[in-house]
Amino acid sequence: MRRCFLPGILERSPQSDPVKRKGFVIAIDGPAASGKSSTAQMVGEKLGYLHIDSGSLYRAATAAILRRDPDPSHWSDDAVLEASRGIELRPARTSFYPAMDGQGIEDEIRGADVTRHVSRVAQMPRVRAWVNEMVRAAAAGRDIVVDGRDMGTVVFPSADLKIFLTADSRERATRRLRQRGTPTSEQMIVDETKRINERDSRDARQTVPASDAVLIDTTSLTQQEQVERIVTLTDRTRS
Repeated sequence: MRRCFLPGILERSPQSDPVKRKGFVIAIDGPAASGKSSTAQMVGEKLGYLHIDSGSLYRAATAAILRRDPDPSHWSDDAVLEASRGIELRPARTSFYPAMDGQGIEDEIRGADVTRHVSRVAQMPRVRAWVNEMVRAAAAGRDIVVDGRDMGTVVFPSADLKIFLTADSRERATRRLRQRGTPTSEQMIVDETKRINERDSRDARQTVPASDAVLIDTTSLTQQEQVERIVTLTDRTRS
């Protein structure tokens, strides 16, 4: 496994830092469309912490391999990692974002092709190890809010606060369609709910709450209410 360093982010390793400051880590996990990333970003803004969306790295790796080979049947861990050589995490205001060959790729990684294939890439063990290394490196010595599937179980098992967000699959489907900003019909909700349930099945092995995570069912909560709960839990944990 090649080492991945982040230009402009980690000029000194935690071991060489004379201050050796340990950052406060909030790990937010949950299934697809549970609102992890947007909630984590808002929590980070509220607390003045940096936000890391681990899922954006899987999307970036998927975009990279799609550029090189659009046939998923050819993909392997080695092929995806080779295609991903130019990917790095860069800080921007309150969040880190993935760049490829020095260019921002946010629109590309949110596209339909990437969304369709990202689960396949996220199942690859060596790709998961690479993403985990990138996230840990970016988080070193910082107060961060990080979201994903296994942040509190695998990546940061000693996180200061672990949250697991969940919601009814129909509600998650409705939220996802609402985010697209297009008129929504009952059939569209049914179809999207089916896709989310299928995604849940594919991601089941990674999407497991840590034994010490705080479970928050967001089905009937507004996003602001979710954010306030997590901020309150953070204040209690830090006091």
